[in-house]
Amino acid sequence: MARPGFVLEVDERTPPLVVHSGDTVVRQLFPLGAKVVYPPDPLPTLADVRGEVGRTLDQPLGGDPLAARLRPDSRLTVVVEDLSVPVPSMPDPDVRGVIVEEVLSRAADAGVDDVEVIVGTGLRRRLTGAELRRLVGERVYRSFVGDGLLRNHDAEDENRLTAIGSVSDTLTVRIDRRVVESDLVVVVRVAGQPAPAFDIPEGSLGHWLAASLGSTATITGLTGPDGESVARLVGGAVTAFAVDAVLDNRTFGAPVEFLGKREWEWSLREQARAYGLRQGLSLVPAKLRRSLAGNLPGGYGVVSVAAGDPALVADAAAETVRAQQLVEVGGQADVAVVGVPQAGPGSLGSVTNPILAAWSGLVGTLGAATGKPVVRDGGAVILYHPARSEFSPLHHPSYVDFFDEVLPTGVTPEAFGRFATDEWYRHLYRTSHAFHGVHPFLTWAEVTAATARLSDVVWVGGDRSTVARMGFRAASSLADALEMTAASVGSDPTISYLHSPPRLLAEVT
Repeated sequence: MARPGFVLEVDERTPPLVVHSGDTVVRQLFPLGAKVVYPPDPLPTLADVRGEVGRTLDQPLGGDPLAARLRPDSRLTVVVEDLSVPVPSMPDPDVRGVIVEEVLSRAADAGVDDVEVIVGTGLRRRLTGAELRRLVGERVYRSFVGDGLLRNHDAEDENRLTAIGSVSDTLTVRIDRRVVESDLVVVVRVAGQPAPAFDIPEGSLGHWLAASLGSTATITGLTGPDGESVARLVGGAVTAFAVDAVLDNRTFGAPVEFLGKREWEWSLREQARAYGLRQGLSLVPAKLRRSLAGNLPGGYGVVSVAAGDPALVADAAAETVRAQQLVEVGGQADVAVVGVPQAGPGSLGSVTNPILAAWSGLVGTLGAATGKPVVRDGGAVILYHPARSEFSPLHHPSYVDFFDEVLPTGVTPEAFGRFATDEWYRHLYRTSHAFHGVHPFLTWAEVTAATARLSDVVWVGGDRSTVARMGFRAASSLADALEMTAASVGSDPTISYLHSPPRLLAEVT
């Protein structure tokens, strides 16, 4: 039985604690009385992942086995979540690839010839060939990609999108034609891992399908007043069989697995590794340091796999996610402290630009709560991240222009429309590996919603001009940040530090 998460109250014996700050890991002494929220230890993992996948496909929740749903004349589509989650990437083989192989094996046994595999990228960037191979495995990649039967979704491909209905006078819902015309759509995901611009409610497969396989207008419509109607319409248009895997929270693999442990439990060898990691990262050039920090190996194992009726699968996966991530926290804090690591859901093989860093801290980590937020209304958040004005010209061209042109003057419908229809952004999204032109608007909208109830957001170690561009403030140390927030939360605030990663889900009582 894994140890549950717990809340440590800092006292004189508490050592300096690990805080992730972009491409570095700092050791921070916290004020006496501060609460430190630690995630649970990793749950036991499956010894035979492939065997468990096969068992769940043959003994699904709520309905017939997968094989019984297939006929030789069936049109089968497998929709796979992309590599934006988990962060860091899981070690090979990716469990989603194992699931896809087992699904296709049963399809072959049933004599099904009409099969396609679609990666649900939504408005995120297309995966490269190497990334597709890593996601679905060598055998599936070689068998399907050459005939065009393995592809990334394209939200701008008019030839592949079809209308399934309207939810208002101005919004016609369109999704990938293939899934609408399929007899069965098998959806393969990792549960409990949100990503920017489509933070999916638990149990809403229609929302996920719309966000992953919809047109640009359909995806952006999910954020408006018709979002629930869009999700229901898409969910009702697709005959789906869901397969969700839940990972443990062994975020870091060897040789940095100690980063996921409680500091006072480090062995002498792990203490030496921690010292070596900090010293080593400080000595290498900045570009190499960011690459190393952004590609720290994940050590995840698979805790459970559930398959079958989408609603039942979502409930089963959510229960396991809660068992792995949930921590009870007594009361809301005046100040929440959050470390933001270099790797994030929007920076696969890239850099974490300041907008994505803001999302990771304020939405991805701080937003992981079951009910009441960790920090009270009118409270403050202190983020650790350098927030450099660094963007990938390959992956984030629209983010560059959003940061330079939109943030200084404010987000407007006119600016949104201009980015949504810009032909250069569309071209890069469709033919290269760039995020769609509107993606930064959706990401920033989630950041804005998260900060609306806060009095202050201060970045420790953040570039002052970059942070100011986003409407925040920068400090050189935790003490300075607390002094800056004193005007809004007082000089003796209650403090909660979310010791994440590993990922945790706060339940404030």
